[in-house]
Amino acid sequence: MTAACYVYVLGSRDRTRSLTYVGWTNDIPRRLAQHNSGKGARSTRGRAWVLLHSECFATKAEAMSREWHLKRERAFRRQLALQLK
Repeated sequence: MTAACYVYVLGSRDRTRSLTYVGWTNDIPRRLAQHNSGKGARSTRGRAWVLLHSECFATKAEAMSREWHLKRERAFRRQLALQLK
């Protein structure tokens, strides 16, 4: 049996803008801690991230497909980023 896979959207705010990051994982708390400790993706280093959204999938393929789509849904991510203000 395989573990559930999650797609997540992180948000970070600096003085001038809100940023989002989309990824997938088997363990959201561990992955968020990695991003916040500077050991996550290069584009997330040096920022404080919060979890804005997550979705659960039965397979890695489903999660990766949804990740691909979320990365292209800029309007949805912009709406999520409004939570950061």
